[in-house]
Amino acid sequence: MKYLKIIFLILILQGFNNFVFAETKIAFIDMQFIMDKSLAGQSLKKQLENLHKKNLENFKKKEDSLKKKEQEVLAKKNILSKDEFEKEISNLRNEVKNYNNERKEKINSLTKKRLQSMEKIVKTLTPILTEYSQVKNISIVMDKKNIIVGKTELNITKEILSLLDDKIKKIKLN
Repeated sequence: MKYLKIIFLILILQGFNNFVFAETKIAFIDMQFIMDKSLAGQSLKKQLENLHKKNLENFKKKEDSLKKKEQEVLAKKNILSKDEFEKEISNLRNEVKNYNNERKEKINSLTKKRLQSMEKIVKTLTPILTEYSQVKNISIVMDKKNIIVGKTELNITKEILSLLDDKIKKIKLN
């Protein structure tokens, strides 16, 4: 009977032991803050803005050129024969179509570069998060945008930001 009590006591203590080890440590990170405030993210943002401004300047020049050509063609309407006028209008429409295609390609290219560069930041960030979570014994790291309410002590964004800034300072666009 005494042995049965000891075995029963050991089983109960073993059960409590499992509850103690079942605790899961969770943390969250604000990825948007990391992208906006990290040195690599700011570098990326500045490069993308410069490229966008350059594209806008080129688009503006081409639009002005096309408007000028349109006015020239319309001014020649009474001078040119109907066939020649339609030919000029057709050429102008082709130029406008080419301009629109080029504009769409540049916008898509800029979007693709933005996504690729953000992906580079995430690839650099993943091993940092992995190592940090192992050192701090964190089981789960979640993005802040997926959390409705959380303790501020669980936010590791600033620590990860400093680690990322130490690891990568700048990202070059392709």
